Amino acid sequence: MNTNPNRQPKSRRGRESPPRRASASVPNELLWALIGLLLTIFSTFVPVSLASWSATTGLSSQKLGITYQIGAVLLTGCLGGKNAGLLAQVAYIFLGLTWLPVFAQGGGMGYLKEASFGYILGFMPGAWLCGWLAFRWRAKIETLALSAFAGLLVIHLCGLLYMLGLSIFQPQASQITFPDSLPTLFMNYSVWPFLGQLVVICVVVIIAFFFRKLLFY
Repeated sequence: MNTNPNRQPKSRRGRESPPRRASASVPNELLWALIGLLLTIFSTFVPVSLASWSATTGLSSQKLGITYQIGAVLLTGCLGGKNAGLLAQVAYIFLGLTWLPVFAQGGGMGYLKEASFGYILGFMPGAWLCGWLAFRWRAKIETLALSAFAGLLVIHLCGLLYMLGLSIFQPQASQITFPDSLPTLFMNYSVWPFLGQLVVICVVVIIAFFFRKLLFY
């Protein structure tokens, strides 16, 4: 781990060399992969709510219809890097398909026919890309936000491509017809949750920035 990324080493001629990219060591990557796996599992069942206040009802909370799952995926990439993010999601998908009901609607190989499974598969490249971008520069709010947003877009792209593939190659098994049901699925899985997921990204960026500064990498 780069223990002090803010320090700029001097070259032999006395000039300051360009800042080195932050990097995570292998033990830290494995630790963050385990943490990311646990976060992804538990956050799958934790709904996102926003607190609001009015003069008539006082303080109340409003659910956004999503969970913190994608936030956990992207947070792992922002804190542990590309390898930790990828390993955490490989383990999560493996457990969900073969052993534990860690997905939102259970688990098992039958989940391959679910329209939403493409988004879960997208956790792997999404976490990898987020982690890769997050460690290309020093930890800043804007770079972490860009990393998380890019990862989110990749997750949605994978989800849409998977639904399209099911509708073309497995329409009877998946009950997804092309093109009739795709617009509805697109709205349910991508359009409606997207604004709430942007809120989650804001939380992820703040947490990641705080921990990266606190741990000096």
